[in-house]
Amino acid sequence: MLGPVLLAAAGSERVRRLVSSTPLTRPVVDRFVAGEELPDALDATRTLLSQELTVTLDRLGESVTDPLQAIRNRDGYLELVDELAAAGVAERAELSVKLSAFGQALPDGHDIAHRNVARVVAAAAAAGTAVTLDMEDHTTVDSTLAVHEALRAEHPETGAVLQSYLFRTEDDARRLAATGARVRLVKGAYREPPEVAFQRKAEVDLAYVRCLRLLMTGEGYPMVATHDPRLVAVAEELAKRAGRALDAYEFQMLYGIRDAEQRRLAAQGHRVRVYVPYGTDWYGYFMRRLAERPANLAFFARSLATRN
Repeated sequence: MLGPVLLAAAGSERVRRLVSSTPLTRPVVDRFVAGEELPDALDATRTLLSQELTVTLDRLGESVTDPLQAIRNRDGYLELVDELAAAGVAERAELSVKLSAFGQALPDGHDIAHRNVARVVAAAAAAGTAVTLDMEDHTTVDSTLAVHEALRAEHPETGAVLQSYLFRTEDDARRLAATGARVRLVKGAYREPPEVAFQRKAEVDLAYVRCLRLLMTGEGYPMVATHDPRLVAVAEELAKRAGRALDAYEFQMLYGIRDAEQRRLAAQGHRVRVYVPYGTDWYGYFMRRLAERPANLAFFARSLATRN
């Protein structure tokens, strides 16, 4: 029952100010966020790469309502690309972007976000890496997938994210699998109404398996984003049945969650990509991580009690 409450809090400016200004919060956030500055993210990236893991970096920010902030977010990603290239790690460290950080919610936001992200995608390709478009709430799906399709015309390595809890996702997975796209499959972490999304965990899990089967038997590159041991095992079995080699799909997990499992899968020869967020706008991301798993909320409560 706490999940919907936390997701509602993620959109509350009052709760945002309260949580962000509490000194006890910051050390707990450090479990899920690599840091607030780019050097922090680069340090985390080097550590993960040394463990035979790969990385996708998210410069946190979303729901921008100021055109200048959208440009600043774009330029922040361009700086990130430059630093990855200079460090010689671009081939193993990709980028994840939210189009709402690039102006998608502004008037004419679809075109604004497309122009901004196209600059980042082109720079990433020149540096030898790729970009995946994160998916946000259901109202953004059509716009995000349209931008993805347009970007792939010139940069086919550009990835998309699908959320299994949306009713529409099986059709989207079938279409993207047929086009050879790189697709990260997640369960979904936004508060969605029952008119558009499954509400029960069991239904979301079953939908995840159905979508994953479509991706594994398709022409694209599945990116299996889950921490659920059952779904990891299902993914391995579906890949085996589809005749996929270990380098024909990958697992993705969040920074700070199930680190040992990340290393275990990598040791078995799987490609494992760690989603590394960084930046000062960490509140929304942090609250969604708490809402996803009771263990995360318990960790937060224990840490606050200990530090208090």
